[in-house]
Amino acid sequence: MNRYLPVARQHFLAALASTSVVVKSISAVVVLLYLLSWAVDTPYALGVTPGYLFPPNFWVWTLLTHGVVEQHIWGVAVNVGTVMACGRLLEPLWGALELLIFFAVVNVSAGLLAGLAYLLTYVATFDLTYLFAVRAYGAAGFLGGVLVALKQTMGDTTVLRVPQVRLKAAPALVLLFLSLLRLSGLLESSAPLAAYSFGALSGWVYLRFYQRHSRGRGDMSDHFAFASFFPEALQPAVGLLAGLVHAALVKLKVCRKMVKRYDVGAPSSITISLPGTDPQDAERRRQLALKALNERLKRVDDQSAWPSMDDEDDEEDDEIRTDTQPLLPSSSGGPAGASLSSTSSSSMSQSSGGASTGGAQHPESSIISFEDAPSRS
Repeated sequence: MNRYLPVARQHFLAALASTSVVVKSISAVVVLLYLLSWAVDTPYALGVTPGYLFPPNFWVWTLLTHGVVEQHIWGVAVNVGTVMACGRLLEPLWGALELLIFFAVVNVSAGLLAGLAYLLTYVATFDLTYLFAVRAYGAAGFLGGVLVALKQTMGDTTVLRVPQVRLKAAPALVLLFLSLLRLSGLLESSAPLAAYSFGALSGWVYLRFYQRHSRGRGDMSDHFAFASFFPEALQPAVGLLAGLVHAALVKLKVCRKMVKRYDVGAPSSITISLPGTDPQDAERRRQLALKALNERLKRVDDQSAWPSMDDEDDEEDDEIRTDTQPLLPSSSGGPAGASLSSTSSSSMSQSSGGASTGGAQHPESSIISFEDAPSRS
């Protein structure tokens, strides 16, 4: 195990060095606050406590700080790993500024919604532990938002081959995993589960309706609909309910009906407005084509190597040497040479005799002469 630690450390430092200032800054803050937690109760001072978030206390700074607070080393690893994965996979598509905006929106929304949920739970139960004993902090909220963003950009990527699990199923699987941990008692508080759920929801709302890009705002594609996060058997019912909620929000001016514009590339520059089409499909298809091309090139590299040019040159030299060897041995080589010499001499004499009648002599060009076989009676 110890021999793998230097390699893992080297890969981690190399990956961290290739990230932007935003990713490095967030990771550094997470590590510093973890070290500070040895001396100070950082979850109390910087985490979201529902009883202190709302008036009369109004600790609003905790909405910005709770996402970088950790008390355990595995929490630091998950937090930094989530930020680095977001920097490697999403930042090239969005940019550093958009990544910072997404980080702030998801964390503030997750903390605010979690505080409201615990406040409503207190109103229903009158249990003060939901107000002052709950601490919402850590990477759970941002992890939910990042998984939703990865589902949008590269949802068809295979995470596990056996059993086959695609990235688009990761948000639901992580939610199920956290729920099982909470039901089994391995998760001390329900705050991480609540933060993850509201982080995923706020990330989807932001990406669906409000994120600005070159084609407008939001992503109204079918593969990113709210119903796509649920199993196929439940998607029709969830889609109907989500459509009703969205229509009500549109009437209340909270959301607006999205109409995407597409330039078909005609000579007259005709622009067609189509509601409900896929504005992010081009980028998603480009990612899939890039992945398929890389896999195909890898398969080609794994095949056996082609013969080198030196081997082909050697074979050509062997063929040339074989072709330049004499077809027949010399006349001094034995009886066969003598018989061939006599046959050649006789043909030469006949040729010279025929040529003398014409007044000019020509040397015989062939070594072996062929005579007509005697006819059989």
